[in-house]
Amino acid sequence: MLNRINDALDFQAQALTLRSERQRLIASNIANADTPGYQARDMDFARTLQAATGSLGAAQSVSTTHAGHIGSGSAGLSGGKVGADLLYATPGQTNLDRNTVDMDRERASFADNAIKYEATLRFINASVRTQLSAITGQ
Repeated sequence: MLNRINDALDFQAQALTLRSERQRLIASNIANADTPGYQARDMDFARTLQAATGSLGAAQSVSTTHAGHIGSGSAGLSGGKVGADLLYATPGQTNLDRNTVDMDRERASFADNAIKYEATLRFINASVRTQLSAITGQ
């Protein structure tokens, strides 16, 4: 029973950490929207979470998984803290300065990720509250 509780909380903690890392990536893209030659980066959240929690086989790696992404980088998140590859965004429109940041896409991704971060945090809080209530018998 304790292992199941620990596994559930560990999974949610991993998800929260990855949501935070994705938010950092999106913020970096937004900050570099006017930088010539900047290549927007993102992650396939579901695949990265599977890799972080050990749900993927060791031989399977993150690859191109979305029509809006091409190739994969070799740098892991936070200098290798999470062993997933980052993806490069394909520009929706060509720019003279070769910058691939699409501000509409980045704003939407930022808002979506922020909502999912908050939902994960609320789930963790509710889970802990439920466990404390079960322990205290109230």
